[in-house]
Amino acid sequence: MEPVPNDVIDAEPAGRLRTTAESLGGFIRRVPFSIALAAVLVATSIVTGTMFGSASEATTATWAAGVTTTIEAGRWWTAVTALFIPFDPFQLVFGVLAAVLLLGVAERRMGTLRTIAAFLVTGVAGVALGTLLQWIGSLAGEWWAAGTAADLTLDPLTGIVGALITATAFMGALWRRRIRIVTLAFILVFVLYDGDSSNAYRLIAAIAGTFLGAILTGDASTLRAHRSSHQETRTLVAAIVAVTAIGPIVALVNRTDLTPFSFGSYLFADEPIDLDTVRSQCDATATALGDECLRQLTLLNAQGFGMFLLSFVPVLLLLLAAWGLRIGRRFALWLAIAVNVAILLFARTAFEVTITTADVEAGIWSVFDIGELIVWALAVLALPVGIIVMLIVTRRHFQIRSPHVPFVRFVVTVTAAFLLLAALYFVIGLMTIGEYWPAATPVDLLIDTFKRFVPPHFLAVIDPIVLPGHDLASVAYQVVGPLFWAFFIVSAVLLMRRTDSTTRFADAANIRRLLRRSGGGTLGFMATWPGNAYWFSDDRDSAVAYRVINGIAITTSDPICAPEKAGRVIREFAAFCDARSWTPVFYSVHPQYLPVFEELGWQHTSVGEETLVRTTGLELTGKPWQKVRQALNRGIKEGMTTVWTSWDELPLATVAEINAISEEWVAEKELPEMGFTLGGMEELKDPEVRLMLAVAPDGRLQAVTSWLPVHRDGEVVGWTIDFMRRADGSMNGIMEFLIASAALHMKDTGAEVLSLSGAPLATKPLADGEEPPEPTVMTRLLEFLGNTLEPAYGFTSLFRFKAKFNPDYETISMAYPDPLALPTIGLAIGKAYLPEVSPREMVALVRTLTK
Repeated sequence: MEPVPNDVIDAEPAGRLRTTAESLGGFIRRVPFSIALAAVLVATSIVTGTMFGSASEATTATWAAGVTTTIEAGRWWTAVTALFIPFDPFQLVFGVLAAVLLLGVAERRMGTLRTIAAFLVTGVAGVALGTLLQWIGSLAGEWWAAGTAADLTLDPLTGIVGALITATAFMGALWRRRIRIVTLAFILVFVLYDGDSSNAYRLIAAIAGTFLGAILTGDASTLRAHRSSHQETRTLVAAIVAVTAIGPIVALVNRTDLTPFSFGSYLFADEPIDLDTVRSQCDATATALGDECLRQLTLLNAQGFGMFLLSFVPVLLLLLAAWGLRIGRRFALWLAIAVNVAILLFARTAFEVTITTADVEAGIWSVFDIGELIVWALAVLALPVGIIVMLIVTRRHFQIRSPHVPFVRFVVTVTAAFLLLAALYFVIGLMTIGEYWPAATPVDLLIDTFKRFVPPHFLAVIDPIVLPGHDLASVAYQVVGPLFWAFFIVSAVLLMRRTDSTTRFADAANIRRLLRRSGGGTLGFMATWPGNAYWFSDDRDSAVAYRVINGIAITTSDPICAPEKAGRVIREFAAFCDARSWTPVFYSVHPQYLPVFEELGWQHTSVGEETLVRTTGLELTGKPWQKVRQALNRGIKEGMTTVWTSWDELPLATVAEINAISEEWVAEKELPEMGFTLGGMEELKDPEVRLMLAVAPDGRLQAVTSWLPVHRDGEVVGWTIDFMRRADGSMNGIMEFLIASAALHMKDTGAEVLSLSGAPLATKPLADGEEPPEPTVMTRLLEFLGNTLEPAYGFTSLFRFKAKFNPDYETISMAYPDPLALPTIGLAIGKAYLPEVSPREMVALVRTLTK
């Protein structure tokens, strides 16, 4: 390789990120089949007339798939032609968008030829196998199959869904998991709430795509579930809850009796029912009502704008819960569980209405009928039970609790609103009780008062069914329920937006002020991370960031104060802890503070080495920089560029790439994520943190690092690396290239120091002629821990990697007052780094350590 001149070596290879518009334009140019399919859909809709209305009988009889055409009429080609003709204008619009966007994603991932094959194979499999199952089921008298046997389907989405799921095998763990879970959740909701044949075909195509993807990649591991980060788990759980919430809307729009979840839509009659008409046709007492009068009364009970709004309360509550789950709120977890428990408790209504869909008017029940009723009843129960189980299993990811005072205020105000509105309706009802029909007693009215707050499809058929005749009572009948739930939802939103008290916000702002002035050391910015509590001196001019675990108060690196105040701050914080029966432990402190601890009679021991690169006058010359220089030269030759930016400045496409790279890294590890002094995705988003990105010539992100500011007297004087991730298939040496580029950038912008952060459980190399210190019990323990954890977390390998940058070494230590507390301190530090370890992660960790 021809050498690169020194003036190029010592210059940062700066570039820029592609804009969202540039990324979109490049995407469209790479998806010819997707664009062609969209054009075919437009052309076939013009030829068949579906651009302006639903498909004609001639079109469906010739080109649509179904039992009567594909099987009984022997028109086998309909399993293919159904994939290329939209049924109506709505499906045309949706099909074109899905072809360009969803199928485009698939084509971009696995290439044009594989996309064509996946579209045809999964599409034909979904239509053909679905039609065959319908035919067999209709011969056996199965309800759904018999009810849909006459359906004729034109549905390009079947092949598009199948191809998209196939393409997920070619994606990283993040998007593979997201697309599969969300797509299957959507399809299942439509299967359960709509019941149209096309939804069943799409489900089969999606399942076929899952296995076809594994075949095309030759990688069976794409069929296995991979672990995800806390944030990604929250996103997926929230998406599932949100998708299942839209089911009642699907049922209301489609009005079919062929699914176990569709019963709620039939409480809303197409034609309004008049109370006077029902009165004239039926007796005056509910006990004497015939079946038709009872049905009319039930429909009338659910009629009106208030009841219509009330029927969507579960939907709104689940969407609210999904929003809260996305941001990790424990309140949202319990809200989602409560709504699904309510669905289970009122599942009897679903079972009763399901019975009415069976053709058993003569009361003759076959074994098949009973078996199918059991299947449908289980279907009604399976979805909420599955959601509840999922929420319970993943509950450790939702740990953000509301502050105590706002939560108590929420409970009190919501309870008061309920009692006030309930009392209002009950009092108005008592005043006009003579005008209720059928005739109501005070007990009936009391029961009906509670029913005003429950969605009508839960209790519409539950006695007593009484209706107000007075205008004032009718208004109260309609409005008290929606008003209460509107108040509940607004209050819940305000509650979940409360992350902490005003005092804590002021504390966080003060910590940042002190960091900018006093610095807090090269690791000081970690004090701003979630999980830390803050102690302030009486004048609020000095601070210590800490967290309490099992009675151990572990600090985050050095005290944040002026150097001359360090001794006083350490002593005052120790007294603060002693007053609360906590054991103070100063963790990752720098050497200048050790004399203070020695004066206090504390013990201290090394817990790692911080590696520091002095960027003032930095020159990447000489043998010590050879490996770094080679990586930098190679990157420049291959057209790599770097971008120094912040999270808020990133285009959406780059945000997606960083998320994907991070999730891929988490999925491959299958080990618990570490925290405390090791940041993750959330810490990247701080506006004061900077990112250094490596970008390939085609605009794709190759690697990302994050840098925490180091301040002195209000100025940034250095940067500390935190987050490091590289994309699969990136250039060898990409991290060396990126860090070297960051060092050159810092040199150019006047920074004094680049910290590669601490290397846990590491020992700096000895200088020539230097004798190693005498080993102690603690140093032997740390050496044992380092060797034991190396297979899982690679601390030693990371230390060797950092040594390539010719750094200065600075020992970071742990200071503690009582050696007898070391076992408890060790457990607390372990809990700080691994706060949430599932049984599966612990098994994976033990398995890795014992290899």
